[in-house]
Amino acid sequence: MKILFIARHCTYFRNYDAAIRSLAERGHRVHLAVEVEDKLGGDAAVKALTAGWPDVTSGMVPPRRPDTWSGAARRLRLGLDYLRYLDPFYDTAPLRRVRARNRTPRLLAACADPPLIGGLRWRRLYARCLHAVDAAVPPPASIVEYLAGHAPDVLLITPLVDLGSQQIDYVRAARQLSIPCGLAVWSWDHLTSKALLRDYPDRVFVWNETQRGEAVQVHGVPPERVVVTGAQCFDHWFSRRPTRGRDDLCAQLGLPVDRPIVLYVCTGLIKGSLPEIDFVREWLGWLRGCADPVVAGASVLIRPYPSGAAAWCGVDLSAFGPVAVWGGNAVDEPSRADYFDSLYHSAAVVGLNTSAFLEAAIVGRDVLTVLVPRFHDNQMGTAHFRYLLQVGGGIVRVADTAQEHLAQLGAALRRRPAEVHPYRPFLEAFVRPRGLDSPAAPVFIEAVEALGTCVVAPAAAGRRTWLRVMLGAAARGGSLLLGTRLTRTPRELDPARQARLAAAARSHQPTDV
Repeated sequence: MKILFIARHCTYFRNYDAAIRSLAERGHRVHLAVEVEDKLGGDAAVKALTAGWPDVTSGMVPPRRPDTWSGAARRLRLGLDYLRYLDPFYDTAPLRRVRARNRTPRLLAACADPPLIGGLRWRRLYARCLHAVDAAVPPPASIVEYLAGHAPDVLLITPLVDLGSQQIDYVRAARQLSIPCGLAVWSWDHLTSKALLRDYPDRVFVWNETQRGEAVQVHGVPPERVVVTGAQCFDHWFSRRPTRGRDDLCAQLGLPVDRPIVLYVCTGLIKGSLPEIDFVREWLGWLRGCADPVVAGASVLIRPYPSGAAAWCGVDLSAFGPVAVWGGNAVDEPSRADYFDSLYHSAAVVGLNTSAFLEAAIVGRDVLTVLVPRFHDNQMGTAHFRYLLQVGGGIVRVADTAQEHLAQLGAALRRRPAEVHPYRPFLEAFVRPRGLDSPAAPVFIEAVEALGTCVVAPAAAGRRTWLRVMLGAAARGGSLLLGTRLTRTPRELDPARQARLAAAARSHQPTDV
């Protein structure tokens, strides 16, 4: 079977590398294609896959041919995606709403909630209209040609739920060519924190029954298209052993060997959040001022979030005693070994809200957080954070105050290892639904192979090309009739404003900006 796997960039394949290797072992050919260059080191992992497995190849999808409609379609989809964040849920956690609005053309954002007639009914009607226009236009010919040239038996896509995602065109092209298409849900938060699905692939591969409920109830995916496979990305953590002893790790990081280690795992914060570094300094101050000598004297290992690692360069934490900052993006064996060793040799794991909590739970470490009002958007302001508290009894001990958090941390540092896995109910409900001893990757592979046997009825192609012409003309004329302030997004206006200022400065003439 020939499988074409399209991801936004190489790091997305990190969660499927074991499944990709197994597919190659079973005789399948897998081509990994990305839309943009990787900035987090994921390309090295893809190169390792292609070097070790001749049946695994990689490359970039061809650039989209410039046409007026491609830009207009993306703006239309951004307008659709923005509607999700007008839900009252985001009234107290508005950063995602702000992010979506900054990416949405101002005219479409204004129409989403107009005075007098705005509200839920209007948004539903508005969404149906926008989606009808978007759905009426066939995928670009360049994408259809690309898929037809590869002629895969199965098309896999991730993440598909980015704001204004252009990956929708691949779903539509696959349907046009009768190619079975599956969405591989990449992370535990992707169905709750990102855009809504509007074009449903033939299969949606989810981790657990919680995500199945999200796919069906929130996104409207037909139940028969949703397949629960488990979280294959965590399989390798269950069987892994440390590569270095605790004393060796302490010596490498310059930490004393006679103190417990608290691992602080940083979070990928929503854009617009306050810097986490400032909170980490505050948290370290809590620890060092704690009346409990075990807490006050504990060693601290800080693991930066991969995309935010540069912010930690040159940060001086020497005033807080034994503290080390260490760890890279876990996309290959050496970096995964480093990460696992830091988890394994820690006595407790602390953070705000991150998937590292799941990995800490697999290793069996106590996971703690404190609710910080300025990070509400990233904690209780997200649906997926609550899963860590509720599913299978939860895995995170939550504190409302610094004093409560320090008391919980002191208890965690003194706790003896449990004879049975402390988080088994959660892991069997959220990570390995078929049992703690049943890896998820084989189930995912079987589901992909089953998708290859599906018969997909071809969709009609190009029946409404007249609409493409009309909308292309509307897109070209929109800026002339309405002005860029209405047809551009706020994020686009900032650079445009700077360009006008620079031009005015060069010509020494005033300008209205």
